[in-house]
Amino acid sequence: MNLSLKNQVALVTGASSGLGYACAEALAREEAAVVINYHSQAEPAEELAEKIRAGGGRAIAVKGDVSKEADVDNLFAQTLAEFGRLDILVANSGLQKDAPSIEMTLEEWNTVLDVNLTGQFLCARAALRQFRDQGHSPEISRAAGKIIHMSSVHQLIPWAGHVNYAASKGGVDLLMKTLAQEVGEARIRVNSVAPGAIATAINEETTQGEAGKALLKLIPYGRIGAAEDVANAVVWLASDLSDYVHGTTLFIDGGMSLYPGFRDNG
Repeated sequence: MNLSLKNQVALVTGASSGLGYACAEALAREEAAVVINYHSQAEPAEELAEKIRAGGGRAIAVKGDVSKEADVDNLFAQTLAEFGRLDILVANSGLQKDAPSIEMTLEEWNTVLDVNLTGQFLCARAALRQFRDQGHSPEISRAAGKIIHMSSVHQLIPWAGHVNYAASKGGVDLLMKTLAQEVGEARIRVNSVAPGAIATAINEETTQGEAGKALLKLIPYGRIGAAEDVANAVVWLASDLSDYVHGTTLFIDGGMSLYPGFRDNG
């Protein structure tokens, strides 16, 4: 067994920036063909696809809103039209619309749940159907298909002011576990990764400078994570090296989920 994803096809949702971008790039490095899904940022998605192709890989960028069933259907149809199969789904798309619970609008609640939870269900359902229809090719992968959900430490840690986001990630946890329980006998592996504090362009204000130093109090390992930390874990979960890993969440958080505030007896 090795890390190579040669002859496999990976679909990464929300891959025009941040963690999704890093995951798509890392999967391509291990020779997977990559479908780079984006919602509104076409330029970086197309640039990443071109970068992968220029390096000898295979990649396309496909627009789609994962909270819309028709968009998800089109995303998978374009994947199959281009590459003929699917082996790996990284259900990464997610967003935040933060507000104190007492002030949060129903639209803010619904928007986050629609993308972060319903979107992951729609993509997972489509992937499971494709894995079933194409059958198992052991010469390509020991598993008949792999789904990797993007969760968060906030599937475990409450987060005041972010009730919609925390609820969505708590939902992702049991979505993943229930799917894993259903499909394990079909040799389809379903897992999650749960990042903690990861430095990306979207959260630069909270991970850099004085804010970043304060954040380190919550991270026993003593550094802010990088997108590559998450991407490397995703590649491992997509590979045969993790073939006996099923129905679990891999926390990539430098120990944030250890509740470091209790290091000195609370």
